[in-house]
Amino acid sequence: MSRLPFELLLALRYLRPKRTFVSVITLISVIGVMLGVAVLIIVISVMSGFDRQLREKLLGFNAHLRVIQPGELLTNREAVMARIMTNPRVRGVAPFVQGKVLLETQPPEGGSLVDAPVVRGVDPQREADVSHLPKSVTSGAFDLRGNGLIVGRELAHNLNLRVGDRVAIYSPANLKKMKDSRRSGKEEAALPDEYTIKGIFDVGYYEFNAHVVVTSLANAQDLYELADNVHGLQVMLHDPYQAEAARAEIQRALGLELHVRTWMDDNSTILNALLVEKNVMFYLLFFIMIVAAFGITSAQITFVVQKTREIGVLKALGATNAQVRWLFLSQSLIVGVLGVIAGFGLGLLMLHYRNDFLFFLRRVTGFELFPANIYAFDRLPALIVPSDLAIICGGSLFICLLAGLLPAWNAGRLQPVEALRNE
Repeated sequence: MSRLPFELLLALRYLRPKRTFVSVITLISVIGVMLGVAVLIIVISVMSGFDRQLREKLLGFNAHLRVIQPGELLTNREAVMARIMTNPRVRGVAPFVQGKVLLETQPPEGGSLVDAPVVRGVDPQREADVSHLPKSVTSGAFDLRGNGLIVGRELAHNLNLRVGDRVAIYSPANLKKMKDSRRSGKEEAALPDEYTIKGIFDVGYYEFNAHVVVTSLANAQDLYELADNVHGLQVMLHDPYQAEAARAEIQRALGLELHVRTWMDDNSTILNALLVEKNVMFYLLFFIMIVAAFGITSAQITFVVQKTREIGVLKALGATNAQVRWLFLSQSLIVGVLGVIAGFGLGLLMLHYRNDFLFFLRRVTGFELFPANIYAFDRLPALIVPSDLAIICGGSLFICLLAGLLPAWNAGRLQPVEALRNE
């Protein structure tokens, strides 16, 4: 004899009619819940993956903290670096020069191509302490000796650049000299500096690969006529998520003349936008579950109407209102559990094969759903967060229970005489 309560036994029996294993209306309800849960898991996990991978790329190319002197050049960098290194949270410090330049290719034949990337001047001996750039060179070498230059993969592709090619770089000082000479009527040309491509890097982030070139600190200082001064310092921490605490400590040590910015300050716009998008998608997609809940409500109303006579018999035999309500509420619970389990499995399966599916669609249709030049990633990232899964599955199950509450309440209110008379 079964140890299950009779309400649950009857609920299972009602979900398995004699002529069919599972009624069509119950199957539709389960599929609705399954699809809602699966879509929520897929979308939220992909959004979490975007957030994690974006942070990794930002932290791999940019330092965790930047120390600058607003409106002025940093003239005493060695003393400032020594003070920063006394902080136990700091792993490395390096100077930098950064700004816009005009780059022109010098192909052996054909016309030249022009772009306006950001040039970053770094100390080759210290750069490995503050970024992953030296390890990200995929072609050539991280060689900034002489007039050496390394460029991003996308920029090299757009300008048809290879290791060993030569380019001309016009600094803001060159352009200003040409502008001043034109105003004075002399029409003197300011010759650009020539650089040789020594390497091509790929940091995995489209914006950096397409819009940044790197040279030595001395070359960048010459381009911007800074003498021995720099624009600021890059600071790498042992834990990037302690940036706020480290900033407060370093700011106190350096005083108010210098300004310390965290990597979250520099990228707050895109990080906040991604967080808002994730939250909005979460709330919007939960409406899928509400639609599925209406399907459960409709199914339960149908069951109550069909089983009016049985409800009357149960009431006449002594079943309480609560037992009748729990009988029909158990049906919603069973549908919800089956749908959530199926949706959980489907969602994880789709996440596992997400990139294979995207590559298949690209081959068949020729259309790229997630272009790298828009989303900055060549593969679709995903991160399964247990707390997100718990909220999705728990919230979906709760909505399924709410969907069956009204029909179950009405079933419990039926009087035996009225139920049998109507039959």
